Amino acid sequence: MKGHTKIYMDYFSYDVSDFIGCEMCGTKAVDIHHIEARGMGGTKKNDTIENLMALCRKCHLEYGDKSQHMDMLKTKHLTNLTQ
Repeated sequence: MKGHTKIYMDYFSYDVSDFIGCEMCGTKAVDIHHIEARGMGGTKKNDTIENLMALCRKCHLEYGDKSQHMDMLKTKHLTNLTQ
């Protein structure tokens, strides 16, 4: 398991057998996405829960790694963290 995936799962107390919903649409998430990806000028800090969000493949392709959607992803993820 990748380190950032473990951080996400530990934060939300998920087990590998749990259903993890996409934070955008609610279907099954398959990726833990870096909202600010290092390759796109994002943070050089260690992985933090504030920068990690679960996404299904469709939402990852549609919204992930696209600067025009970054603010929307951050806002949605912050809402999910505070619920």
